[in-house]
Amino acid sequence: MELALLQGNAIAFLLRWIHLLAGVAWIGLLWYFNFVQGEYFKEAEASSKSDAIRKLVPRALWWFRWGAMFTFLSGLALLGVKHLMGYGIIVGATLGILMFLNVWLIIWPNQKIVIASAEKVAAGGEADPAAAGALGKAGLASRTNTLFSIPMLFFMASSVHLAQLATPVMNAGIVSLIAVFGLILALELNGIMGKTGPMTSVKGVIHMGVLLTLVLYLGVDVL
Repeated sequence: MELALLQGNAIAFLLRWIHLLAGVAWIGLLWYFNFVQGEYFKEAEASSKSDAIRKLVPRALWWFRWGAMFTFLSGLALLGVKHLMGYGIIVGATLGILMFLNVWLIIWPNQKIVIASAEKVAAGGEADPAAAGALGKAGLASRTNTLFSIPMLFFMASSVHLAQLATPVMNAGIVSLIAVFGLILALELNGIMGKTGPMTSVKGVIHMGVLLTLVLYLGVDVL
């Protein structure tokens, strides 16, 4: 019995370690894209921007998307091993899963169009007319992921330290569940077909992320 418990704890620790390593790579690159690279591209000369899109961005996106994949897979495995069903963890996991889907279903497919267009122009061809729209879709999804990353990290990190976030999600009130997950869904839908709005600037998305963290916390703790 004790040996099985030790083995279970060892597996859980290994999964948590992988989850943290992959998560640092993923979120670190997400913030790099939004806080550093995006701001540089606004000021860069066309030739410098084209060179970065063709040579730098693909490399960063490789680590970015696979960081997201391993964060997602290790997180699911950890939930299964530890049977974590606290309200805070579920909120954090929901945000993380949506972020993962945004990476693989929106950001990466659209960035491939942008990169291919830049390669075509560099070879003397014409830019792909779809590239501008693809860049906008990828940018909106990336901004949404940045917005989500702030409360996601809060709920993931604090769920074992704040008793109110450890309450089983099945014990939560219906008003709380509708408010919390309804808001997350609305923001995700905006990230697919809406506008960046106040998230357009770096300051704006950081402020909105902190505000969203507070609103979701109150939705979990008060409602």
